[in-house]
Amino acid sequence: MDSTALVIAARQGDRAAGERLAAQYLPLVYNVVGRALNGHPDVDDVVQETMLRALSGLPSLRDPSRFRSWLVAIAMNQVRTRWSGLGHRPAPLEATEDPADPAADFVDLTILRLELSGQRRETAEATRWLDDSERDVLSLWWLETTGDLTRSELAEALGLSPQHAAVRVQRVKNQLDIGRTVVRALASDPRCPALEDLLGDWDGTPTPLWRKRIARHVRGCASCSDGSAGLVPPEGLLSGLALVVPLYDSGQ
Repeated sequence: MDSTALVIAARQGDRAAGERLAAQYLPLVYNVVGRALNGHPDVDDVVQETMLRALSGLPSLRDPSRFRSWLVAIAMNQVRTRWSGLGHRPAPLEATEDPADPAADFVDLTILRLELSGQRRETAEATRWLDDSERDVLSLWWLETTGDLTRSELAEALGLSPQHAAVRVQRVKNQLDIGRTVVRALASDPRCPALEDLLGDWDGTPTPLWRKRIARHVRGCASCSDGSAGLVPPEGLLSGLALVVPLYDSGQ
C-alpha cells in the first residue's frame, strides 16, 4: 500500500494503517527535528508530539497526497514552539562532568551511524556553528540534498515561496561553508598561535558570534586560510547519505 492509500485508510480509522504510516515517516521527522534542535534532549518529545498531532489531525488534511509536506510543516512548527519555550540554546556538551552520550547529540549520532569522515565529517561538525533559524533551514535542505524532500516541500515547511526559500537556503549554505573553515582551523595541529590567543576567553560553545570572530581571523591569516582550501560543495558531500534512523524498540 502506498503512502497516499495509507493516509486515506488511517483517516478512515484503520489503526494498522496509522501505525504503518507513523513507522514509515518516523525517520524523516526524526531527522528534521534532530538537526533543527541540534540533538537537544527534547528531540524525542518533539518527534512524538509531531506524530501525534499529524495522526490525530488527518481528518483536516484535504489532499492525502500532500501528507509528507504537511507532516514536515507540523514538525517545523513544533520545533519553533519548543525553541520559544526554552528561550535559550542548549549548553555545550563540555559543560557536563559526565562523559557525553553520543546518542544525546545529533551531530555525533550522524557521524557514528553514517561513519562520516573527511569533509563529510567536517560538514556535520560545522552545523554546530549555525544559529537556531539557520539550523531550521539546514535540517530541511539536508534532506532535500539526499532526495528525501523536494524544494516545494522545503518551502512549504518554512512558510515561504520557492524563490524566497532559495535565498534562505543559499544564505545557510554560505554560513555552513564559513562553519567548515572554522572547524578546520580549530582542528589544525599545531593550531595557529594567533588563533590560540583569540580563543583565550572562549568557553568552547559554538555560537554565531564566535563563528564570526574565528572566520575573520581565518580570512586574514595566511596559515589558516591555506588550510581551508579545497572545500567540496556541501551538496556533493550530503547527497546520497541515508537518513539517521532512530533506535526505538518495537514497543514504543
